[in-house]
Amino acid sequence: MSEHDESFYDALGGEPALRRLIEAFYEQVLVDPVLEPVFAHFTPTHIDHVIVWLSEVFGGPAGYTERLGGHQALLTSHLGLGITEEQRARWVEVILATAAKELPDDALLQQRFAEYIEWGTRIAASVSQPGTELGDPGPVPHWGWEGLA
Repeated sequence: MSEHDESFYDALGGEPALRRLIEAFYEQVLVDPVLEPVFAHFTPTHIDHVIVWLSEVFGGPAGYTERLGGHQALLTSHLGLGITEEQRARWVEVILATAAKELPDDALLQQRFAEYIEWGTRIAASVSQPGTELGDPGPVPHWGWEGLA
């Protein structure tokens, strides 16, 4: 069995690892002067929703699709936020630094996680701009050892 035979979700450590990551991440976000304005209306359920989203994206349970409205709902939650490039880049910087501490020390895993974060944050920032009309974004994307599946 090679080092990367398990699913990406399992290699990350599943829901417990994603929870540790996202909780540690948001402790920083909520006091960051660049990011705090984006999360002015933050609720504790936000953390749970992010964990469910990432779990599904990385090959775990399809909870976001089944319970939270899928890809359309995720993108809709970003409408009108007006995320700046500075905020997007800072979000990436903070989550990747947190991931380096909280996720397994596996170069490929960290690389694929970082690629998803870059890709996803660019979409989130784009749809957050005024006047964006989503259309149908399709199903939740899936990301793994080979990137976007």
